[in-house]
Amino acid sequence: MRKYLFLATALFFWLVLFDSSLYAQEKLRYSCSAQVYEAFEKERLDVFTKATGIPVDLFIASSSSSVNRLMYGYSDVASTARGLFYPLKESGYLETPFCRDPLAVIVNSSSPLNGVMEEQLVRIFSGDVNNWKSVGGPDEPIVVVIPAKNTAAFENFERMAMKKTDIRYDLMAYQSTLVIDVVRRFPSAISFIASGAIATTEGVKVLKVNGLSPKERGYPFYQEFYFVTKGKPEGAAKTFIDFALSEKGRAIIDKRGMIPVKP
Repeated sequence: MRKYLFLATALFFWLVLFDSSLYAQEKLRYSCSAQVYEAFEKERLDVFTKATGIPVDLFIASSSSSVNRLMYGYSDVASTARGLFYPLKESGYLETPFCRDPLAVIVNSSSPLNGVMEEQLVRIFSGDVNNWKSVGGPDEPIVVVIPAKNTAAFENFERMAMKKTDIRYDLMAYQSTLVIDVVRRFPSAISFIASGAIATTEGVKVLKVNGLSPKERGYPFYQEFYFVTKGKPEGAAKTFIDFALSEKGRAIIDKRGMIPVKP
C-alpha cells in the first residue's frame, strides 16, 4: 500500500513540475500594427521563433490599439506606425525605431493613370475634384477610400499630404490594410497605405507622386515604424527587438523594399 502511495505522490509532483515548466516557458506577447504585419511581420515572426524557440502570442490591431494593449498589460511589446505622444514618453514608455516606409497612394490596377502631383492629391482627398478626368484620368467619378481615422496611416497621410486640409471620403475601412481589398474591388477608387503592405499584392497600382515612385529619393511621404515597450525592453521583448535590429532582421525589411533602421 505504501508503495502505491509513494508512486501516486511521485506522479502528482511530476505532473505539477511538468505543468509549471510549460507556464515557465518564455513567450512573447506582441500587439502588432496592421500595417507592420502586412509589410513583413509574418515572415519575421516565423524566422524569429525558429531562431530563438520563443513562441509569439500575436494580436493585430491599429497602432493606437496596439499601444493601448501594452498600457493595460496585455502585451510585452507593441509596434506602431507613428511616434509616441509626449505624455507616454514622460510616463516611461520607450520607442525604438526599426523601419522607414513610404506611404503609397494606390488605385485600382485597371486605372490608366500613373501619377499625380501633391496639389492634385489635396484636391482629390478634400473633395474639390471628384472626377478622374480633372487630373488626366478617364471620365469617371472618384471613389475616395480611407482607413479609420484612429489609424496611423490616416493620421500620417493627413499630416504629410493634406497639410491641415480636411479629408472627404466615400468609404472607410476599419483597419488600414483593408483599404487594399476595397480599392481592388472598385475600379475608380483611390487610397493610401504603407508601401510594404502591397509589395506582393495584385489588383492595385501605386501612383507616382510629383513624378517619383515610393522607392525613389525625394518621394514626399514617409512614415516610421517603432517598437514600444514600458521602460527598457527585457526578456522576450528584448530578444525580439534585438533580433529585428540584427542583420538577419534588417534583411527581411530590406527585401520588401523598405528602409531598415540600424541600431
